[in-house]
Amino acid sequence: MATVTTQSHAYPPMLLDAAIALHDGQLHIAEPLLKGYLKQDPFDARAIRMLAELAGRIGRNQDAENLLRRALELAPAFTAARANLALVLYRQNRAPEALVELDELLATEPDHIGHANLKAAALGRLGGFDAAIALYERVLAAAPDQPRVWMSYGHMLKTVGRQTDGVDAYRRAIAAEPTLGEAWWSLANLKTVRFTDADLTAMAAARAGTDLVEDDALHLDFALGKAYEDRGDADIAFAHYAAGNAMRRAQLGYDPQLLTDMVDAMIAVATPDFFAARAGWGCRAPDAIFILGMPRAGSTLIEQILSSHSQVEGTTELPDLPAMVRRVSGYPAGLAALTAEDAAGLGEEYLRRAAVQRRSGRPFFIDKLPNNWLHVALIRLILPHARIIDARRDPRACCFSNFKQHFARGQAFSYGLDDMGRYYRDYVRLMAHLDHVLPGQVIRVIHEELVDAPEAGIRALLDRLDLPFEPACLSFHETERAVRTASSEQVRKPIFRGGDAAWRPFAPHLGPLEAALGDVVDHYPLAPRFG
Repeated sequence: MATVTTQSHAYPPMLLDAAIALHDGQLHIAEPLLKGYLKQDPFDARAIRMLAELAGRIGRNQDAENLLRRALELAPAFTAARANLALVLYRQNRAPEALVELDELLATEPDHIGHANLKAAALGRLGGFDAAIALYERVLAAAPDQPRVWMSYGHMLKTVGRQTDGVDAYRRAIAAEPTLGEAWWSLANLKTVRFTDADLTAMAAARAGTDLVEDDALHLDFALGKAYEDRGDADIAFAHYAAGNAMRRAQLGYDPQLLTDMVDAMIAVATPDFFAARAGWGCRAPDAIFILGMPRAGSTLIEQILSSHSQVEGTTELPDLPAMVRRVSGYPAGLAALTAEDAAGLGEEYLRRAAVQRRSGRPFFIDKLPNNWLHVALIRLILPHARIIDARRDPRACCFSNFKQHFARGQAFSYGLDDMGRYYRDYVRLMAHLDHVLPGQVIRVIHEELVDAPEAGIRALLDRLDLPFEPACLSFHETERAVRTASSEQVRKPIFRGGDAAWRPFAPHLGPLEAALGDVVDHYPLAPRFG
């Protein structure tokens, strides 16, 4: 039987060099060292775990998972590998599986703050907010000097509507670590906090620090942008927004042409003949209501209105459909190769996955992941009785609102004005095609019309969804539920129209956005004729 090496043994020189390179972020040095070492000793679980960590850092989460499972097969008591596995599962939106690993870790290391913090995050992702908050409180009672735990606690409090407590938690994080940019941004992102002169001085001092890491710097720029915007200084605010966006875009390396090519391919697949040949396919359950479109287009408002109805449950931006898409070979052209059995199976799988987030027993639930606009054809194929709502907002107002927003994850298009204009244009182009191919099957809600005449808009929307009118939908801001998006505090207040003009003071800076949008601006809310 092969000898299994774990962390209890001294590091050989090659493995030590790899560990140092990994610690210093020199992945190009660490990778060949680790692979070379594993050729000599393929049973060293420490090296396998390090290679898994390297894979995780470059986004190869499935490779990381496979390696970590191999490390644990060789060394079941290797807690560092198990902790890495829990994190990789969490990153893949597999919170139930992550919780299994975390419970085993906490049984061995009950006082480990990292394990408890990740468990609380996983509980929150599954809607277990009360349990997550209780866990954060237990951790912070035992170890109060944990700025990032205070910040995570603040996120959870914000989600359940405890805004004052959330602000206090963010302030505790900042007091412990004044350069923690994400905590400053979290305060700004509440949209209800107005920074004081002392706050502005503290943020500026933190931003000027010479040893500031990039993530703190960009979060501080977004927060400073919001602070100066609130004070009416659009030029300084835009400079900070632009700096934060430039750093984030460089990190992500977004290529807008990939989306344009995807939309072209989807239009080529989603023809009238495609849907006619597949009539009657898919899972017939009507449970799902998809709210999709651009982020910052009013989707959370629509979700809050509908979640106030006795028959509709709000969940969150579910990651399940994009995860399933990745398994369709050659997507979107690969949709043509699916069988009727495949389509029904995918629809049933989606409902099983979404069931993790359903708790109320109401007959309908909402998935409000905006990016699902790219997958309307798949939704129609696998869930033909699902309702689909396209939340649409004026392109300049919507895109600038995205530019001001630092998203926790995803939305890589939103960090460049020209990228965003192209993204909005591609979104409108595909939706216009689907309106032609699937007439009347996508319900479009124009944000400005809804906020100008809410009762008429809400009644019309409920009618399109075949739901009876309920007065609670008009007083949606009184509905108590967890909201996990950037609009969490805004939808807890009555409708306010003023945000739609927020882009106007910044108009002199928005030339690249206007150019990329082209005639989409002139035709809004309709779509221009695309060639």
